[in-house]
Amino acid sequence: MNKPFYKRVLLKLSGEALMGEKGYGIDPFTVNYMAEEIKKAYQLGVEIAVVIGGGNIWRGSEAQAQGIERATADYMGMLATVINALALQNALEKQEVDTRVQSAIEMRELAEPYIRRKAIRHLEKGRVVIFAAGTGNPYFTTDTAAALRAIEIGADVIMKGTKVDGIYSSDPVKNSKAKKFDILTYMDVIRNSLKVMDSTAITLCMDNNLPIIVFNIRKSDNLKKIILGQKIGSIVLKEVKNDTGIQEES
Repeated sequence: MNKPFYKRVLLKLSGEALMGEKGYGIDPFTVNYMAEEIKKAYQLGVEIAVVIGGGNIWRGSEAQAQGIERATADYMGMLATVINALALQNALEKQEVDTRVQSAIEMRELAEPYIRRKAIRHLEKGRVVIFAAGTGNPYFTTDTAAALRAIEIGADVIMKGTKVDGIYSSDPVKNSKAKKFDILTYMDVIRNSLKVMDSTAITLCMDNNLPIIVFNIRKSDNLKKIILGQKIGSIVLKEVKNDTGIQEES
């Protein structure tokens, strides 16, 4: 078995990643697929934390447009992330992967409260930790929660699993001429308003020199290959160097 390139990673998944081809909610087949992909990486001996969005159930921005107060809409979105976290936990434990859900909003009957030291201890004991309820505060996205939690637990990298194979100059689904970037800097992302993560999350990563890898989670084994050091997707770094230590995909 090849040695993992990363020791501790944070995987960011959107809520939409769990609904598959459905227009709403959770698709059990897709959740099981995500659990299988995480298990492949887990079996390499890497420590894995996960942050999931809630957009498949509730989108605060759309609710706000319909007249719901922003803070209330955001709290409702946090509850949606807890539902997704519990669904992923169930799928992972069916795969015999020991898992803990920690919530930024206290709900002891469903999840542990978020405690940084406890989360790190779970990771050290070989448990996958799923962080739910964002940061626990309105006006912050789950992207920002992912950046914050990754920094707090000392993750080596954020891996953002999406439906496209990297970062593009514009939406590749709508624009066939969109340019894909293999490597770019945080400032490139900010200056060009690239839709990687929100500006707060990008700034947090930049200030703490935390790499971000954007990749297609729908392609089997991509997560495992990245952890083994293969160059897949796009990576965001503090500065672009000729040699990042990442191998070309075979």
